[in-house]
Amino acid sequence: MDQTIKNTIEKAVLVGLVFDEGDDESIEELKELAKTAGAEVLGVITQKRHSIDKTYYIGKGKLEELKQYIDNMKANLVIFNDDLSGSQLKNIEDVLDIKVIDRTTLILDIFAKRAKSKEGKLQVELAQLKYRLPRLIGIGDKLSRLGGGIGTRGPGETKLETDRRHIRDRIKMIENKLNEIKKHRNLQRERRKKNKIPVIVIVGYTNAGKSTLINNLTNSNVYVEDKLFATLDPTARKLVLPSRREAVIIDTVGFIRKLPHDLVEAFKSTLEESKYADVLIHVIDASSKDMMEKIKVVEKVLRDLDVIQKPTINVYNKADLLEYVPNNKENNIYISAKNKWGFEDLLIAIDKAAYGDVEIIDFCIPYKNNTDYNFLKQNSKIIREEFTDEGINVKAEVQKDTKEKLKKFILF
Repeated sequence: MDQTIKNTIEKAVLVGLVFDEGDDESIEELKELAKTAGAEVLGVITQKRHSIDKTYYIGKGKLEELKQYIDNMKANLVIFNDDLSGSQLKNIEDVLDIKVIDRTTLILDIFAKRAKSKEGKLQVELAQLKYRLPRLIGIGDKLSRLGGGIGTRGPGETKLETDRRHIRDRIKMIENKLNEIKKHRNLQRERRKKNKIPVIVIVGYTNAGKSTLINNLTNSNVYVEDKLFATLDPTARKLVLPSRREAVIIDTVGFIRKLPHDLVEAFKSTLEESKYADVLIHVIDASSKDMMEKIKVVEKVLRDLDVIQKPTINVYNKADLLEYVPNNKENNIYISAKNKWGFEDLLIAIDKAAYGDVEIIDFCIPYKNNTDYNFLKQNSKIIREEFTDEGINVKAEVQKDTKEKLKKFILF
């Protein structure tokens, strides 16, 4: 390895509080996040507590122990497993005399690296600015509590106000740009709706294998890497189903424990793909030891987005790593996205979920029934039309309610 590159790698110590068993998994995940961001993890310091210390996050004694550990390990970065307030950040840095970040800052940094599209980059910047703003204000509040006068006037406070104003202006500008992109996305959705093409949206915990699945289902080349948040920007691909009908399948950003609120808010326009989906595919890492916990995390985000009631197919990926693989049922399919097995059952399940109440029917609509003909065109996917002496012969994909309304025109 090149010596200059080696010297730029940040050497991190991770710090977390343990309230219950799930926090151990959260800290393990923090290790993966740090590695994904490019840091070398030197060690982990944990403390069992009933609550977070308002001043230092961990107890003062533990903080002194952490300082000694940092000095011994020659670390240059400390990453805390929870959000830190502006005052906590300042208090901890005053004691440790080292760069300190929290879990959300780390996740936002990874997102900033991963974002490729204009929309993705804007969304990440928006989340970063919204997260930074109250931390600036927190430090400002700390200054103001000194009571004014000596030590509180001058360029320091002026710069803080300038920073606040700059961030607020930038937030407003980014939100305006994202609204423009959202309008374009809505037009795309309207086009799909008009063409009667069902939309399948893939959701799931980060690194569950969503991108590998979309690649191998559609023979495409979405970026795949065995790291957290390898895919950030939503990717839409055409999917041909066993019935030879088509659907659009969309990959979305992976979810994670303690997914930053500002990030969910910033990515709402992207995550809204799931809101307009006809079918959700929840990709689950079947080999994960905390599979159920990860399912709960995803379901919570879906609940927050108000899409938990959408038709959903649970796809248990990495089933090739299991000792026992259950039989596939209608909405619980076991697959290996990497090895492409289980795809036949999955595609049949998607076909049924997307087109369950759709039939291909031949109609003959007399020319005088122009209103009925227009209704059919607006509420079905036309496959073929032929103008005859009797009327317009139309072969179309229709749903039950359309079939019922136009049943007198059906050709038998």
